[in-house]
Amino acid sequence: MTYHRHRAGARGVPGAGGPLEKEIAIVVTTVRGRAHSFFSAHPARTVVLAFAAAVVIGTGLLMLPAAAEDGAATNVLTALFTSTSAVCVTGLAVVDTGTYWSGFGEGVILALIQVGGFGIMTLASLLALLVSGRLRLRLQLTAQAETKSLGIGDVRRVLLGVAGTTLMVELAVGALLALRFRFGYAHTIGDSVYLGFFHAVSAFNNAGFGLHADSLTRYAHDAWVTLPIAAAVILGGIGFPVLLEMLRHRNRARATGRKNWTLHTKLTVITTVALLVTGTVLTGLMEWTNPATLGTQDLWGKLLNSFFHSAMSRTAGFNSLDVGAMHASTLLMTCMLMFVGGGSAGTAGGIKVTTFAVLAAAMLAEVRGEPTSAVLGRRLGPHVLRQALTVALLGIGLVMTAALILLSVSAASFEAVLFEVVSAFATVGLSTGITADLPGSGQLVLVALMFIGRIGPITLVSALALRERTRRYELPEERPVIG
Repeated sequence: MTYHRHRAGARGVPGAGGPLEKEIAIVVTTVRGRAHSFFSAHPARTVVLAFAAAVVIGTGLLMLPAAAEDGAATNVLTALFTSTSAVCVTGLAVVDTGTYWSGFGEGVILALIQVGGFGIMTLASLLALLVSGRLRLRLQLTAQAETKSLGIGDVRRVLLGVAGTTLMVELAVGALLALRFRFGYAHTIGDSVYLGFFHAVSAFNNAGFGLHADSLTRYAHDAWVTLPIAAAVILGGIGFPVLLEMLRHRNRARATGRKNWTLHTKLTVITTVALLVTGTVLTGLMEWTNPATLGTQDLWGKLLNSFFHSAMSRTAGFNSLDVGAMHASTLLMTCMLMFVGGGSAGTAGGIKVTTFAVLAAAMLAEVRGEPTSAVLGRRLGPHVLRQALTVALLGIGLVMTAALILLSVSAASFEAVLFEVVSAFATVGLSTGITADLPGSGQLVLVALMFIGRIGPITLVSALALRERTRRYELPEERPVIG
Protein backbone atom coordinates (compact mmCIF):
# COMPACT_ATOMS: atom_id res chain seq x y z
CA MET A 1 0.00 0.00 0.00
CA THR A 2 2.76 2.36 0.93
CA TYR A 3 4.71 1.31 -2.12
CA HIS A 4 1.84 2.13 -4.49
CA ARG A 5 1.30 5.52 -2.87
CA HIS A 6 4.97 6.25 -3.34
CA ARG A 7 4.79 5.27 -6.98
CA ALA A 8 1.71 7.42 -7.47
CA GLY A 9 3.43 10.31 -5.76
CA ALA A 10 6.37 9.85 -8.08
CA ARG A 11 4.28 11.27 -10.85
CA GLY A 12 4.75 14.68 -9.19
CA VAL A 13 8.51 14.43 -9.48
CA PRO A 14 9.94 16.63 -12.26
CA GLY A 15 10.70 14.65 -15.35
CA ALA A 16 8.10 11.95 -14.61
CA GLY A 17 5.82 13.34 -17.31
CA GLY A 18 2.65 13.57 -15.20
CA PRO A 19 -0.10 16.22 -15.51
CA LEU A 20 1.38 18.29 -12.70
CA GLU A 21 4.79 18.38 -14.35
CA LYS A 22 3.24 19.43 -17.64
CA GLU A 23 1.35 22.26 -15.96
CA ILE A 24 4.50 23.43 -14.18
CA ALA A 25 6.45 23.28 -17.44
CA ILE A 26 3.77 25.34 -19.18
CA VAL A 27 3.82 27.95 -16.39
CA VAL A 28 7.64 28.15 -16.38
CA THR A 29 7.74 28.45 -20.17
CA THR A 30 5.09 31.17 -20.12
CA VAL A 31 6.82 33.15 -17.39
CA ARG A 32 10.18 32.79 -19.12
CA GLY A 33 8.71 33.88 -22.43
CA ARG A 34 7.00 36.89 -20.90
CA ALA A 35 10.17 37.86 -19.07
CA HIS A 36 12.22 37.57 -22.27
CA SER A 37 9.62 39.61 -24.14
CA PHE A 38 9.57 42.20 -21.38
CA PHE A 39 13.30 42.81 -21.53
CA SER A 40 13.99 42.31 -25.24
CA ALA A 41 11.15 44.50 -26.50
CA HIS A 42 12.60 47.61 -24.85
CA PRO A 43 16.30 47.50 -23.90
CA ALA A 44 15.62 50.59 -21.78
CA ARG A 45 13.93 48.28 -19.26
CA THR A 46 17.24 46.55 -18.73
CA VAL A 47 18.91 49.90 -18.17
CA VAL A 48 16.33 50.83 -15.52
CA LEU A 49 16.74 47.53 -13.68
CA ALA A 50 20.53 47.74 -13.94
CA PHE A 51 20.55 51.18 -12.31
CA ALA A 52 18.16 49.92 -9.63
CA ALA A 53 20.39 46.91 -8.99
CA ALA A 54 23.43 49.18 -8.65
CA VAL A 55 21.56 51.30 -6.11
CA VAL A 56 20.60 48.22 -4.09
CA ILE A 57 24.13 46.81 -4.15
CA GLY A 58 25.57 50.18 -3.16
CA THR A 59 23.08 50.48 -0.33
CA GLY A 60 24.10 47.10 1.02
CA LEU A 61 27.81 47.95 0.87
CA LEU A 62 27.34 51.31 2.55
CA MET A 63 25.38 49.69 5.38
CA LEU A 64 28.42 47.60 6.33
CA PRO A 65 30.19 48.74 9.51
CA ALA A 66 33.43 49.01 7.53
CA ALA A 67 31.92 51.77 5.37
CA ALA A 68 31.46 54.22 8.25
CA GLU A 69 34.30 56.07 9.95
CA ASP A 70 33.08 55.13 13.43
CA GLY A 71 32.70 51.45 12.55
CA ALA A 72 28.96 51.37 13.19
CA ALA A 73 26.40 50.11 10.71
CA THR A 74 24.67 52.86 8.73
CA ASN A 75 20.88 53.00 8.70
CA VAL A 76 19.05 51.99 5.55
CA LEU A 77 17.77 55.46 4.63
CA THR A 78 21.19 57.13 4.81
CA ALA A 79 22.81 54.32 2.81
CA LEU A 80 19.99 54.32 0.25
CA PHE A 81 20.10 58.09 -0.19
CA THR A 82 23.89 58.14 -0.58
CA SER A 83 23.92 55.16 -2.96
CA THR A 84 21.19 56.65 -5.13
CA SER A 85 22.93 60.03 -5.18
CA ALA A 86 26.21 58.38 -6.24
CA VAL A 87 24.77 56.04 -8.89
CA CYS A 88 22.60 58.84 -10.27
CA VAL A 89 25.66 61.17 -10.17
CA THR A 90 23.81 63.83 -8.20
CA GLY A 91 25.84 64.82 -5.16
CA LEU A 92 23.10 65.54 -2.65
CA ALA A 93 24.03 64.12 0.74
CA VAL A 94 22.48 63.68 4.16
CA VAL A 95 25.88 63.17 5.85
CA ASP A 96 29.28 64.72 5.21
CA THR A 97 31.15 62.49 2.78
CA GLY A 98 34.66 63.22 4.03
CA THR A 99 34.02 62.73 7.75
CA TYR A 100 31.18 60.20 7.97
CA TRP A 101 32.41 57.57 5.52
CA SER A 102 35.60 55.57 5.93
CA GLY A 103 38.12 54.96 3.17
CA PHE A 104 36.16 51.87 2.17
CA GLY A 105 32.90 53.83 2.13
CA GLU A 106 34.43 56.59 0.03
CA GLY A 107 35.78 53.95 -2.35
CA VAL A 108 32.30 52.48 -2.71
CA ILE A 109 30.88 55.93 -3.44
CA LEU A 110 33.58 56.60 -6.02
CA ALA A 111 32.92 53.26 -7.73
CA LEU A 112 29.18 53.95 -7.78
CA ILE A 113 29.84 57.38 -9.31
CA GLN A 114 32.00 55.86 -12.03
CA VAL A 115 29.53 53.09 -12.81
CA GLY A 116 26.57 55.47 -12.78
CA GLY A 117 28.28 58.08 -14.92
CA PHE A 118 29.70 55.64 -17.42
CA GLY A 119 26.38 53.86 -17.67
CA ILE A 120 25.51 50.48 -16.29
CA MET A 121 24.83 48.79 -19.61
CA THR A 122 27.59 50.70 -21.39
CA LEU A 123 30.02 49.26 -18.85
CA ALA A 124 28.56 45.76 -19.21
CA SER A 125 28.74 45.96 -23.01
CA LEU A 126 32.33 47.20 -22.90
CA LEU A 127 33.35 44.33 -20.63
CA ALA A 128 31.69 41.87 -23.01
CA LEU A 129 33.53 43.49 -25.91
CA LEU A 130 36.89 43.24 -24.14
CA VAL A 131 36.37 39.62 -23.13
CA SER A 132 34.88 38.17 -26.31
CA GLY A 133 36.00 40.71 -28.89
CA ARG A 134 32.46 41.07 -30.17
CA LEU A 135 29.02 42.15 -29.02
CA ARG A 136 25.85 40.16 -29.22
CA LEU A 137 22.88 41.85 -30.83
CA ARG A 138 20.97 42.11 -27.55
CA LEU A 139 23.90 43.79 -25.80
CA GLN A 140 24.30 46.13 -28.75
CA LEU A 141 20.66 47.16 -28.54
CA THR A 142 20.99 47.74 -24.80
CA ALA A 143 24.15 49.77 -25.23
CA GLN A 144 22.48 51.75 -27.98
CA ALA A 145 19.65 52.65 -25.60
CA GLU A 146 22.18 53.77 -23.00
CA THR A 147 24.62 55.67 -25.24
CA LYS A 148 21.99 56.86 -27.75
CA SER A 149 24.32 56.01 -30.65
CA LEU A 150 22.93 56.46 -34.13
CA GLY A 151 23.02 52.85 -35.23
CA ILE A 152 23.89 49.36 -34.09
CA GLY A 153 27.05 49.46 -36.16
CA ASP A 154 28.21 52.50 -34.19
CA VAL A 155 28.02 50.85 -30.77
CA ARG A 156 31.53 49.39 -30.77
CA ARG A 157 33.05 52.71 -31.77
CA VAL A 158 30.95 54.61 -29.25
CA LEU A 159 31.79 52.26 -26.39
CA LEU A 160 35.52 52.42 -27.00
CA GLY A 161 35.33 56.16 -27.50
CA VAL A 162 33.41 56.64 -24.25
CA ALA A 163 35.91 54.53 -22.32
CA GLY A 164 38.91 56.29 -23.84
CA THR A 165 37.47 59.76 -23.32
CA THR A 166 36.53 59.02 -19.72
CA LEU A 167 39.97 57.66 -18.90
CA MET A 168 41.80 60.48 -20.66
CA VAL A 169 39.88 63.34 -19.03
CA GLU A 170 39.86 61.84 -15.54
CA LEU A 171 43.60 61.11 -15.63
CA ALA A 172 44.47 64.57 -16.97
CA VAL A 173 42.29 66.49 -14.50
CA GLY A 174 43.27 64.21 -11.62
CA ALA A 175 46.96 64.77 -12.32
CA LEU A 176 46.53 68.56 -12.46
CA LEU A 177 44.60 68.61 -9.19
CA ALA A 178 47.06 66.25 -7.49
CA LEU A 179 49.97 68.51 -8.43
CA ARG A 180 48.12 71.56 -7.13
CA PHE A 181 47.20 69.91 -3.84
CA ARG A 182 50.78 68.70 -3.42
CA PHE A 183 52.68 71.89 -4.19
CA GLY A 184 50.02 74.50 -3.46
CA TYR A 185 48.66 73.14 -0.18
CA ALA A 186 51.53 70.94 1.05
CA HIS A 187 49.45 67.76 1.23
CA THR A 188 51.28 64.46 1.27
CA ILE A 189 51.73 62.67 -2.02
CA GLY A 190 49.13 60.06 -1.11
CA ASP A 191 46.57 62.60 0.03
CA SER A 192 47.18 64.77 -3.03
CA VAL A 193 46.67 61.88 -5.44
CA TYR A 194 43.57 60.71 -3.57
CA LEU A 195 42.02 64.19 -3.40
CA GLY A 196 42.90 64.94 -7.01
CA PHE A 197 41.49 61.81 -8.58
CA PHE A 198 38.43 61.62 -6.33
CA HIS A 199 37.40 65.13 -7.36
CA ALA A 200 38.36 64.47 -11.00
CA VAL A 201 36.12 61.38 -11.22
CA SER A 202 33.33 63.18 -9.39
CA ALA A 203 33.66 66.22 -11.66
CA PHE A 204 33.76 64.43 -15.02
CA ASN A 205 30.79 62.30 -14.01
CA ASN A 206 29.00 65.46 -12.86
CA ALA A 207 28.45 63.93 -9.42
CA GLY A 208 29.41 66.83 -7.18
CA PHE A 209 30.63 64.63 -4.32
CA GLY A 210 33.55 66.23 -2.48
CA LEU A 211 35.70 65.31 0.48
CA HIS A 212 35.39 68.70 2.19
CA ALA A 213 32.42 69.73 4.29
CA ASP A 214 32.39 73.13 2.56
CA SER A 215 32.65 71.59 -0.94
CA LEU A 216 35.11 73.86 -2.82
CA THR A 217 34.57 77.17 -1.03
CA ARG A 218 38.10 77.01 0.38
CA TYR A 219 39.37 77.08 -3.21
CA ALA A 220 37.17 79.96 -4.34
CA HIS A 221 40.19 82.07 -5.34
CA ASP A 222 42.27 79.20 -6.74
CA ALA A 223 41.80 78.92 -10.48
CA TRP A 224 44.19 75.94 -10.58
CA VAL A 225 41.54 73.96 -8.72
CA THR A 226 38.24 75.41 -9.88
CA LEU A 227 38.97 75.73 -13.60
CA PRO A 228 40.13 72.10 -14.16
CA ILE A 229 37.07 70.91 -12.25
CA ALA A 230 34.83 73.20 -14.31
CA ALA A 231 36.43 71.90 -17.52
CA ALA A 232 35.83 68.29 -16.48
CA VAL A 233 32.22 69.07 -15.60
CA ILE A 234 31.57 70.75 -18.94
CA LEU A 235 33.23 67.95 -20.93
CA GLY A 236 31.31 65.27 -19.07
CA GLY A 237 28.04 67.15 -19.24
CA ILE A 238 28.16 68.06 -22.92
CA GLY A 239 27.48 64.44 -23.89
CA PHE A 240 29.61 61.62 -25.28
CA PRO A 241 28.17 61.79 -28.83
CA VAL A 242 29.24 65.43 -29.07
CA LEU A 243 32.71 64.76 -27.67
CA LEU A 244 33.27 61.82 -29.99
CA GLU A 245 32.08 63.71 -33.03
CA MET A 246 34.28 66.70 -32.22
CA LEU A 247 37.30 64.42 -31.84
CA ARG A 248 36.45 62.50 -35.02
CA HIS A 249 36.11 65.63 -37.13
CA ARG A 250 39.14 67.40 -35.65
CA ASN A 251 41.57 66.20 -38.29
CA ARG A 252 39.05 66.77 -41.07
CA ALA A 253 38.52 70.34 -39.89
CA ARG A 254 42.25 70.97 -39.98
CA ALA A 255 42.43 69.76 -43.58
CA THR A 256 39.33 71.45 -44.96
CA GLY A 257 38.94 74.38 -42.56
CA ARG A 258 35.28 73.48 -41.95
CA LYS A 259 33.53 71.83 -39.02
CA ASN A 260 31.03 69.38 -40.53
CA TRP A 261 29.14 68.85 -37.32
CA THR A 262 25.70 67.29 -37.11
CA LEU A 263 22.71 69.33 -36.01
CA HIS A 264 22.80 67.67 -32.58
CA THR A 265 26.39 68.73 -31.99
CA LYS A 266 25.79 72.27 -33.22
CA LEU A 267 22.70 72.68 -31.04
CA THR A 268 24.45 71.27 -27.99
CA VAL A 269 27.58 73.39 -28.31
CA ILE A 270 25.78 76.65 -29.14
CA THR A 271 23.17 76.26 -26.40
CA THR A 272 25.77 75.18 -23.84
CA VAL A 273 27.96 78.22 -24.51
CA ALA A 274 24.94 80.55 -24.45
CA LEU A 275 23.74 79.18 -21.11
CA LEU A 276 27.22 79.32 -19.59
CA VAL A 277 27.60 82.97 -20.57
CA THR A 278 24.07 83.83 -19.44
CA GLY A 279 24.55 82.13 -16.08
CA THR A 280 27.89 83.84 -15.52
CA VAL A 281 26.52 87.30 -16.29
CA LEU A 282 23.36 86.89 -14.22
CA THR A 283 25.21 85.43 -11.24
CA GLY A 284 27.66 88.30 -11.27
CA LEU A 285 24.95 90.94 -11.58
CA MET A 286 22.72 89.55 -8.85
CA GLU A 287 25.44 88.61 -6.34
CA TRP A 288 27.94 91.40 -7.06
CA THR A 289 27.29 93.28 -3.81
CA ASN A 290 26.15 90.35 -1.62
CA PRO A 291 28.65 90.28 1.27
CA ALA A 292 27.99 86.59 1.89
CA THR A 293 28.96 85.53 -1.66
CA LEU A 294 30.71 87.85 -4.15
CA GLY A 295 30.55 91.16 -2.31
CA THR A 296 33.90 90.87 -0.52
CA GLN A 297 35.88 89.49 -3.48
CA ASP A 298 38.02 91.33 -5.99
CA LEU A 299 37.18 91.57 -9.69
CA TRP A 300 38.99 88.38 -10.63
CA GLY A 301 37.32 86.47 -7.80
CA LYS A 302 33.89 87.71 -8.83
CA LEU A 303 34.37 86.70 -12.46
CA LEU A 304 35.91 83.33 -11.59
CA ASN A 305 33.23 82.34 -9.11
CA SER A 306 30.39 83.64 -11.28
CA PHE A 307 31.60 81.39 -14.10
CA PHE A 308 32.15 78.47 -11.74
CA HIS A 309 28.65 78.75 -10.30
CA SER A 310 27.19 78.93 -13.80
CA ALA A 311 29.05 75.78 -14.86
CA MET A 312 28.12 73.88 -11.69
CA SER A 313 24.47 74.94 -11.91
CA ARG A 314 24.13 73.16 -15.22
CA THR A 315 25.11 69.70 -14.07
CA ALA A 316 27.63 69.16 -11.30
CA GLY A 317 26.88 70.35 -7.78
CA PHE A 318 30.23 71.59 -6.52
CA ASN A 319 30.01 75.07 -5.04
CA SER A 320 32.62 77.72 -4.34
CA LEU A 321 29.98 80.12 -2.96
CA ASP A 322 27.54 79.66 -0.10
CA VAL A 323 24.37 78.68 -1.97
CA GLY A 324 22.20 79.14 1.11
CA ALA A 325 23.28 82.79 1.36
CA MET A 326 22.38 83.69 -2.21
CA HIS A 327 19.54 86.03 -3.08
CA ALA A 328 16.18 84.49 -4.00
CA SER A 329 16.57 85.81 -7.54
CA THR A 330 19.88 83.96 -7.93
CA LEU A 331 18.34 80.76 -6.60
CA LEU A 332 15.51 81.03 -9.13
CA MET A 333 17.95 81.64 -11.97
CA THR A 334 19.99 78.66 -10.79
CA CYS A 335 16.85 76.52 -10.77
CA MET A 336 16.25 77.42 -14.40
CA LEU A 337 19.80 76.46 -15.37
CA MET A 338 19.58 73.20 -13.41
CA PHE A 339 16.28 72.26 -14.99
CA VAL A 340 17.72 72.63 -18.50
CA GLY A 341 20.82 70.64 -17.57
CA GLY A 342 23.50 69.53 -20.02
CA GLY A 343 23.89 67.48 -23.18
CA SER A 344 22.16 64.24 -24.08
CA ALA A 345 23.86 60.85 -23.55
CA GLY A 346 26.35 62.32 -21.10
CA THR A 347 26.71 62.47 -17.35
CA ALA A 348 24.47 65.51 -16.99
CA GLY A 349 20.84 65.62 -15.92
CA GLY A 350 17.94 67.96 -16.62
CA ILE A 351 15.72 68.00 -19.67
CA LYS A 352 18.87 68.54 -21.77
CA VAL A 353 19.98 71.52 -23.85
CA THR A 354 18.73 70.04 -27.12
CA THR A 355 15.23 69.74 -25.66
CA PHE A 356 15.41 73.39 -24.62
CA ALA A 357 16.68 74.43 -28.07
CA VAL A 358 13.98 72.46 -29.90
CA LEU A 359 11.22 73.99 -27.77
CA ALA A 360 12.66 77.47 -28.35
CA ALA A 361 12.71 76.85 -32.11
CA ALA A 362 9.09 75.64 -32.02
CA MET A 363 8.00 78.75 -30.11
CA LEU A 364 9.82 81.01 -32.56
CA ALA A 365 8.20 79.26 -35.53
CA GLU A 366 4.75 79.60 -33.97
CA VAL A 367 5.27 83.30 -33.25
CA ARG A 368 6.34 83.84 -36.86
CA GLY A 369 3.38 81.85 -38.16
CA GLU A 370 5.57 79.31 -39.94
CA PRO A 371 4.06 75.86 -40.62
CA THR A 372 7.18 73.94 -39.53
CA SER A 373 10.00 74.47 -37.03
CA ALA A 374 13.54 74.89 -38.29
CA VAL A 375 16.88 75.51 -36.64
CA LEU A 376 20.32 76.08 -38.17
CA GLY A 377 19.00 75.40 -41.67
CA ARG A 378 17.34 72.10 -40.79
CA ARG A 379 13.63 71.30 -40.44
CA LEU A 380 12.56 69.55 -37.26
CA GLY A 381 10.20 66.60 -37.53
CA PRO A 382 6.90 66.56 -35.59
CA HIS A 383 8.01 63.57 -33.50
CA VAL A 384 11.04 65.54 -32.28
CA LEU A 385 8.78 68.32 -31.07
CA ARG A 386 6.49 65.83 -29.33
CA GLN A 387 9.44 64.20 -27.57
CA ALA A 388 10.82 67.54 -26.41
CA LEU A 389 7.43 68.66 -25.15
CA THR A 390 6.88 65.35 -23.35
CA VAL A 391 10.24 65.50 -21.60
CA ALA A 392 9.72 69.11 -20.51
CA LEU A 393 6.17 68.61 -19.25
CA LEU A 394 7.06 65.40 -17.42
CA GLY A 395 9.93 67.23 -15.75
CA ILE A 396 7.71 70.11 -14.69
CA GLY A 397 5.09 67.71 -13.38
CA LEU A 398 7.59 65.73 -11.35
CA VAL A 399 9.20 68.84 -9.88
CA MET A 400 5.88 70.42 -8.91
CA THR A 401 4.54 67.20 -7.39
CA ALA A 402 7.70 66.62 -5.36
CA ALA A 403 7.77 70.25 -4.19
CA LEU A 404 4.17 69.99 -3.05
CA ILE A 405 4.95 66.85 -1.03
CA LEU A 406 8.05 68.36 0.59
CA LEU A 407 6.19 71.53 1.51
CA SER A 408 3.58 69.34 3.20
CA VAL A 409 6.04 67.29 5.26
CA SER A 410 8.66 69.92 6.15
CA ALA A 411 8.84 73.47 7.44
CA ALA A 412 11.40 74.63 4.87
CA SER A 413 10.72 77.72 2.78
CA PHE A 414 9.29 77.50 -0.72
CA GLU A 415 12.44 78.70 -2.47
CA ALA A 416 14.62 76.22 -0.56
CA VAL A 417 12.27 73.33 -1.31
CA LEU A 418 11.98 74.24 -4.99
CA PHE A 419 15.75 74.54 -5.27
CA GLU A 420 16.31 71.15 -3.63
CA VAL A 421 13.70 69.43 -5.77
CA VAL A 422 15.04 70.81 -9.05
CA SER A 423 18.58 69.91 -7.99
CA ALA A 424 17.51 66.32 -7.31
CA PHE A 425 15.52 65.92 -10.53
CA ALA A 426 18.31 67.44 -12.65
CA THR A 427 20.92 65.35 -10.77
CA VAL A 428 22.88 68.51 -10.00
CA GLY A 429 23.59 68.24 -6.29
CA LEU A 430 23.62 71.90 -5.31
CA SER A 431 21.84 72.42 -2.01
CA THR A 432 20.66 75.19 0.27
CA GLY A 433 21.41 72.92 3.21
CA ILE A 434 17.98 71.49 3.99
CA THR A 435 18.47 67.94 2.68
CA ALA A 436 19.78 66.47 5.93
CA ASP A 437 16.97 68.15 7.92
CA LEU A 438 14.16 66.73 5.80
CA PRO A 439 12.07 63.92 7.32
CA GLY A 440 12.49 60.40 6.03
CA SER A 441 9.52 60.71 3.70
CA GLY A 442 10.98 63.86 2.17
CA GLN A 443 14.35 62.20 1.62
CA LEU A 444 12.64 59.27 -0.08
CA VAL A 445 10.96 61.74 -2.45
CA LEU A 446 14.39 63.09 -3.38
CA VAL A 447 15.65 59.52 -3.87
CA ALA A 448 12.86 58.87 -6.38
CA LEU A 449 13.54 62.17 -8.14
CA MET A 450 17.27 61.45 -8.46
CA PHE A 451 16.58 58.01 -9.91
CA ILE A 452 14.00 59.25 -12.41
CA GLY A 453 16.16 62.22 -13.33
CA ARG A 454 19.17 60.01 -14.09
CA ILE A 455 17.48 57.43 -16.27
CA GLY A 456 15.24 60.03 -17.88
CA PRO A 457 11.46 60.32 -17.92
CA ILE A 458 11.21 58.99 -21.47
CA THR A 459 13.38 55.96 -20.63
CA LEU A 460 11.30 55.19 -17.57
CA VAL A 461 8.00 55.50 -19.40
CA SER A 462 9.17 53.35 -22.30
CA ALA A 463 10.59 50.80 -19.86
CA LEU A 464 7.24 50.47 -18.10
CA ALA A 465 5.20 50.28 -21.30
CA LEU A 466 4.08 46.72 -21.93
CA ARG A 467 4.11 46.99 -25.70
CA GLU A 468 4.05 49.51 -28.50
CA ARG A 469 0.74 50.24 -30.15
CA THR A 470 0.52 51.39 -33.74
CA ARG A 471 -2.72 53.07 -34.76
CA ARG A 472 -3.80 51.88 -38.21
CA TYR A 473 -6.27 54.67 -38.79
CA GLU A 474 -6.50 58.45 -38.47
CA LEU A 475 -9.10 60.22 -36.35
CA PRO A 476 -11.10 63.22 -37.61
CA GLU A 477 -9.21 66.49 -37.13
CA GLU A 478 -10.63 69.28 -34.98
CA ARG A 479 -8.92 72.31 -33.45
CA PRO A 480 -9.78 73.41 -29.92
CA VAL A 481 -9.37 77.03 -28.85
CA ILE A 482 -5.83 77.68 -27.57
CA GLY A 483 -5.09 80.58 -25.27
